[in-house]
Amino acid sequence: MSHVLPPTIDSAAANHWQMAAPAESPWLHEEVASRMQQRLDWIVKPPEQWCHWEPVRGGMQAHHLLRERYPQAECTIYEPVARREAVAQDKLGSRWWQLSRWKGAAVQMGAPADASMDMLWANMLLHTAADPQTLIEGWHKALKVDGYVMFSCLGPDTVQQLHRLYAELGWGPAGHTFTDMHDWGDMLVHSGFAEPVMDMERITLTFATPQRLLQELRELGRNLHPGRFAGLRGRGWKAELLQKMAERWADKQPDGQLSLTFEIVYGHAYKPQPKLRLEANSAVSLEDMKAMLKQPRNTGLR
Repeated sequence: MSHVLPPTIDSAAANHWQMAAPAESPWLHEEVASRMQQRLDWIVKPPEQWCHWEPVRGGMQAHHLLRERYPQAECTIYEPVARREAVAQDKLGSRWWQLSRWKGAAVQMGAPADASMDMLWANMLLHTAADPQTLIEGWHKALKVDGYVMFSCLGPDTVQQLHRLYAELGWGPAGHTFTDMHDWGDMLVHSGFAEPVMDMERITLTFATPQRLLQELRELGRNLHPGRFAGLRGRGWKAELLQKMAERWADKQPDGQLSLTFEIVYGHAYKPQPKLRLEANSAVSLEDMKAMLKQPRNTGLR
């Protein structure tokens, strides 16, 4: 289980989307981040250092809300794609004239150092990761002992209206299958996290026209299923799709608007004290030994 992938995903396409995704935060991502922030009310002890993992897509408005929640905390922004890193530096980075820079809470850019973060925040990212297990292991590595990860992603009941339409028309898969929240919990434990807390909710959006619905989906992602149509779709196919959506959409409101449902998965887990397996000859890293000699953990949860 060292490299667990989502049920169906084309890793090459996922990596391409990672590089090509627009340098902006979709509305749904901002909304989910706002809801995920409410879960921080459960945390008693605020972080002294925290990392915002890919905030440009995850929610730039949400980043400002997090900074307001933890004004004294040092923040590290990690954006692995140069184009979005430049946007993050411009929109979210600390400037010399900003008061926060002189209060010791300036924003740092770049990958977090090992065992340096009290909190890692990653919004609406995992469901498009080519290798999510490795990504989760990277989060674990960045956190201090007793540090915690807060993340969200799409679940398997997402946009089932579109999947049903594609199946009805014989067009193959409309997108890859998203991972169930219980499987995310297993992957967290496998990566070294403890006591994962997983929950989900459904958000239903309505759209006045098929065109507006497709625009929203294009902002959110791409079809990453390995069995998707291999070629380029033409204008005729798009016109037919829009027509079929208008005529045969599964959840159409009385006023003609089209409903589209998203399953949102939320996850939280902490990094426990490392466990030492004693044998006849045991080797322990200096970092693990220091962690084990600390006082008993305090999760900071109410």
